[in-house]
Amino acid sequence: MGGTDEARREEARCEMSPRKLRKQQDIANAACAVFGREGYARASVDALAAAAGVSTRTLYNHFPGGKAQLFQAVVTWTSGEVRDAQLACLRATLDPKHPPRPEDLERDLVSLARGLIRLMAEYAYHFALVRHIHAEADHVPPEVLTAWHEAGPAPVGRALTEALARLADAGLLDLHDDAALAAGHFTALISHTITQFTHYGVLPLPTAEQDRLIRGGVSAFLRAYGTG
Repeated sequence: MGGTDEARREEARCEMSPRKLRKQQDIANAACAVFGREGYARASVDALAAAAGVSTRTLYNHFPGGKAQLFQAVVTWTSGEVRDAQLACLRATLDPKHPPRPEDLERDLVSLARGLIRLMAEYAYHFALVRHIHAEADHVPPEVLTAWHEAGPAPVGRALTEALARLADAGLLDLHDDAALAAGHFTALISHTITQFTHYGVLPLPTAEQDRLIRGGVSAFLRAYGTG
């Protein structure tokens, strides 16, 4: 038997039957739609159970922590999916083994930005949750906010920081000794206005306008951190 809480949780996961795992996934899938529509505060346990086609007792059997535990499970699961897609986009556009030529840097950063913004539409169910997280941060349990951050934004932020640091090592950027800050600026410049105008993808922008904002964000980033 494991001597730590994490070890005991891992043992419990290993002992869980495939049927129970499928039921948990079914409940989480249904809850994702409810939370994305209603938000955390407004979604009731009764509504979550009804959407999954189970009783509230069954929901609590699978998620003893109730709504908070279910929301954390949904957010962590969807964040993991988006994280993997974002990391794949980053690897595809800024290959660590082949840094871009100076004349191609802006093109590659624009390509990265387009890919990251495109994922907002491809994973609309996740970004509906993110929209509610930001709007209801004072109602969402702190442990849920931490789980979301560690499942998605934190590892993606670290990967982007490392990618920009490699570009700086290649002489393509001057990050002023703060790669993490530069990564935050890049993300904000390429996405903040778009997320505000579209409400996290709910009201898509015309392609030309979105591209103008992306290019403008990359251009501003390079004016602050470029070496050319």
